[in-house]
Amino acid sequence: MEIRNILTFLKVAGTQNFSKAAEQLGYSQSAVTIQIQQLEKELGTQLFERIGKRVYLTEKGQEFIGYASEIMRVTNEALTFAGEEHTTRGTLKIGGVESTCTALLPELLLQYHRLYPEVEVIIKSGATENLMDLAKSDEIDLIFTLDKKIYSSQWMCAAERVEDTIFVTSDRVFAQKSNIHLIQHLAKAAFLLTETGAAYRYELEQMLAEKEIEIVPVLEIGNTETIINLLKRGMGISFLPEFTVKEEIEKGVLFEIRTDLPGVKMYHQLLYHKNKWMTPQMKAFLDLVLAQPGFREKAGCAST
Repeated sequence: MEIRNILTFLKVAGTQNFSKAAEQLGYSQSAVTIQIQQLEKELGTQLFERIGKRVYLTEKGQEFIGYASEIMRVTNEALTFAGEEHTTRGTLKIGGVESTCTALLPELLLQYHRLYPEVEVIIKSGATENLMDLAKSDEIDLIFTLDKKIYSSQWMCAAERVEDTIFVTSDRVFAQKSNIHLIQHLAKAAFLLTETGAAYRYELEQMLAEKEIEIVPVLEIGNTETIINLLKRGMGISFLPEFTVKEEIEKGVLFEIRTDLPGVKMYHQLLYHKNKWMTPQMKAFLDLVLAQPGFREKAGCAST
């Protein structure tokens, strides 16, 4: 049983497409087909069902995922055991929502590069649904999302942290004018909001709709860093995940506005597809995330 055939199997299982798997592996499509056929012959069972351009794991193919992943893990350890140092190399592809890419990833990536300088890291940003599509086609390894709690058998959740979302301003006098600001009055202020579709903005709009209140922003932009910079220069109010403005609040540059709305909680989750083999690069990044305050390890989670 050849290791390259097992690696090809995992790639086809991840992309559900022979041509995409071939492209990512640098093989011709016919070579991928032959490798899968060789593996199926050795195992004495069909691993994939081919329907149109898509391929789907058979019941036996799904069962073989666990064995294949374990074989690759042990193989990697065997290739490095004799060295004095186990050097992690290769590529790590991470997909993240915008606020995570802006406020959380930079420090993590700096630490990661210091520890694993030979790993090439590729970051792609987008909405949770788009990132899931990329992960399903094996175009990214990990998803770092900020959304409602995600849970399904299709996804593995490696790490999780609950995040509060708050109203903020640079106007200290206004923020402290009242212990609790009525949202019906606050909604009339000049708001800077993230784009429609951001998970935490959606949750806010749902709560406001129940009270028949609408916020019409003076600025709508997908970049939270731009919003924070404008807030610091005295422009309006925003509704942002607390972790994105934690430093500014601690320095007394921005201030939280407390309202009569219930708190909005989002979940930071580090996800990967159930068919994805956990590479050493992925494991190293996961360990780094779990070392951050508030993150906890999950045995498996992940609702689409």
